[in-house]
Amino acid sequence: MRALARAASMLRRAAGSAPAPVAPRHPLPGAGPSLGKNLPPFCFNGYSTLLTPANEVLIPPELISSKTVWTPDRELGQYEDLVARVTNFHNEDKGFMVLDGDVFDVPIRKDIVHRVVRWQLAKRQQGTHSTKTISEVSGTGRKPYKQKGTGRARHGTLRGPQFRGGATMHGPKPRSHAIKLQKKVRRLGLKIALSARTAEGKLLVFEDLEVPSHKTKNIVQYIRQMDDTKKVLLVDGGDIDKKLKLATQNLHYVNILPSIGLNVYSILQHDTLVMTRAAINRIVERMHTPINR
Repeated sequence: MRALARAASMLRRAAGSAPAPVAPRHPLPGAGPSLGKNLPPFCFNGYSTLLTPANEVLIPPELISSKTVWTPDRELGQYEDLVARVTNFHNEDKGFMVLDGDVFDVPIRKDIVHRVVRWQLAKRQQGTHSTKTISEVSGTGRKPYKQKGTGRARHGTLRGPQFRGGATMHGPKPRSHAIKLQKKVRRLGLKIALSARTAEGKLLVFEDLEVPSHKTKNIVQYIRQMDDTKKVLLVDGGDIDKKLKLATQNLHYVNILPSIGLNVYSILQHDTLVMTRAAINRIVERMHTPINR
């Protein structure tokens, strides 16, 4: 704000002592001069957060951000059923689908997502690290030299941790790194991840994931048609199509999962989530299944 005020004052001094009145940069339709003076500062088309008064010069365009500010037209996390447009790779209209509000419109909680991701990463660690103790390391068991009379330190074995090739004290042993997390918390984490992608407009619903051939160039062309997409996760309801698997196996920014393998960490790693009708139905059915205790 200080930079804007300083730039405006410099332009006023350059224009002279009595500058000519200039119309507002973003005039409102049907708004007179009195209406513009009473309006508070707000955003017009996402280009500026200030209304230029009629008796002052315009703010330099290089100081105004051109980034569009998006505000949701409804409050998120209200468990409301949503209607999504169904398409395919060719962007053909395939109707609409209702997304359950208790799965795709839950309140966003970062703490739950953090707990689920930490649980996933800890559980997938192999835990095969191992070091040898003094009883496992190879070497003789005889005393290296007599106890007294040599002037050296006392040693009873050459397999100790202070010798080269000796044992490792308090080293890692094979174990499980998994931590416990309640099933309802894991389920809530998946709902939150799906709701976050839905709120961002990054959840695309496809009728199916059929491709005409196994050529990679087809998938590359389809991904380029998607707006602001860097990494895509394709989720199908059943088995993955063989042609689709061959077409995407050489693309590091396109990954495929069946609905049974959908998880929070994979959703967070991809900025765009593409799900088929069958995948959504299976996920909703999984979320509605009672938890076995």
